[in-house]
Amino acid sequence: MTKSLMRWESDVDVLLDTHIAIWAMSDAPALSAAAKNVILNGANEIFVSDISAWEVAVKRVAKPDAMPFGAREFMEACIESGYRWLPVTHDAIVVYEDLDYDAVGNAHRDPFDRLLIAQAKTSGMLFLTHDSILQLYGEPLVSIV
Repeated sequence: MTKSLMRWESDVDVLLDTHIAIWAMSDAPALSAAAKNVILNGANEIFVSDISAWEVAVKRVAKPDAMPFGAREFMEACIESGYRWLPVTHDAIVVYEDLDYDAVGNAHRDPFDRLLIAQAKTSGMLFLTHDSILQLYGEPLVSIV
C-alpha cells in the first residue's frame, strides 16, 4: 500500500475516479491491489460522482468505440456494485476554481478530474485515481493507486 494510502486504510469515505470505478466494476487487471483493498474494505464507504456519469456520457458521444457503454449502464453498474452517489455541490464548484492550477500548468487540463478533486476536498473524502499527474495539485486527499 502506498504511503498516502496508509492514513486512509479504513473507515473512510472514498470517491472513485471514473476509470477506477470502471475497472473495479469490470474486475480489470489494471486495478491495483491497493485500490482493491480500499474498495473492498467493508469499513469504507465508496462513492461515485454524478461527474463520472457525465464524463462517461460525454466520452461515449465523442468516441463511441472507446467507451463500450453509456451513462445509464454505468450508473446501473455503480448501483449494483453498492456504490453511493455524490452530487455536485456549490461548494465543490467554488473549490474547483481554487485548486492550484499554476502548479499543474499544461500537464493537466481535464475538467472532470478537477471537479472530482474539488468534490472529494469539500466532502472530506479520499480521491482514488490512477492518474499520477493529479498529485501535482498538491492535495493530500489525492491517492494514486
